[in-house]
Amino acid sequence: MNQIPKTTDNLSSDWQGSQKLSTVHCPLSTVTDNLSSDWQGSQKLSTVHCPLSTVTDNLSSDWQGSQKLSTVNCPLSTVHCQLSTVNCPLSSGWHGSLDLAYARRGSVTQVIYNRAQAPLKVQRPFYPEGEAVCHSVILHTAGGMVGSDRLKFNFHLQPEAQALITTTAASKIYRSNGQTAQQTMEMQVDAGAILEWLPQETIIFNGAIYRQDIRVELAPGASWLGWEITRFGRSARGERFLQGEWRSNTEIWQQGRPLWLDRQRLFASEETINSPHSLAGYPIVASLTWVGQPVTPELVEKVRNLWQTHPPLDKGGARGGIGVTRLTEGLLCRYRGNSTTEVRNWFIAVWHLLRQSFLARPAILPRVWQR
Repeated sequence: MNQIPKTTDNLSSDWQGSQKLSTVHCPLSTVTDNLSSDWQGSQKLSTVHCPLSTVTDNLSSDWQGSQKLSTVNCPLSTVHCQLSTVNCPLSSGWHGSLDLAYARRGSVTQVIYNRAQAPLKVQRPFYPEGEAVCHSVILHTAGGMVGSDRLKFNFHLQPEAQALITTTAASKIYRSNGQTAQQTMEMQVDAGAILEWLPQETIIFNGAIYRQDIRVELAPGASWLGWEITRFGRSARGERFLQGEWRSNTEIWQQGRPLWLDRQRLFASEETINSPHSLAGYPIVASLTWVGQPVTPELVEKVRNLWQTHPPLDKGGARGGIGVTRLTEGLLCRYRGNSTTEVRNWFIAVWHLLRQSFLARPAILPRVWQR
């Protein structure tokens, strides 16, 4: 469905700060799907006076505010929105959400509930490894997050369902206007279900303020695998994370008992970036967490050996550092280094080993990764 955000995506720079947008032309079909039936048909509305909020409930949050829409001329083919003044308050950001529920129907895992609010969408389900495992790919149509943006995800796997959820591209957290960009995720994994949350990397721009909170409710007999790969600054351009703040909180619970609590916080500065107790000058940190069953010391050693046998990516042999730890009922892998490709290859190898060890099947890469 085409919405006003499709128009404003091409005008996004005009909405930055206190800029004003004087005129917007867009096809009637772009708007009317989300407006009332009064706007549809062959009749023309010559002039409509209404508070901006009357229309914007069904449009994007960028259009919300206390300003009034002075004139709306609505021929069948064109909506001419003459806004005398549209100021975009810094407090109005995207408030997107995505709710997904999966259920096992015979031998097939199906998406039984899908509710998305812009800028989030999900592609149709894929089954590259057979009907038992449903692959879902999330799209963030706005391209990135800015201060005051709020994204909320809710995933629920019913008993015996199996799902792999990933993203189409790297997530970008842009320089902040002084407010926090926040992403909240709640995941419920019922008995015997398996959820793999494997997003592509997150790039934290210099000056960004970002917080992510993940809470997983894991039933007995269920398992959860998740990873997080974070790049501080656009290092390919020489940018470093010297201003801003990053927070990441992950909690995994089972019947009121915490299985894993991980709270990380980084205040950007030259000292923090270079500290050996922080980034040690590296731009990338990453974590892989698997919770579901106890892990043997032998498996931990195999995971470490996967890193040792992994060839360095450059001729000089420079590589990051890693750590592998047993959890009460799972495994934790950490990485600090220079290369997204390096850590991702290692994480994929660990994922493959966990799949073989506990599910007796190999890891199958999502199609979106193979483009």
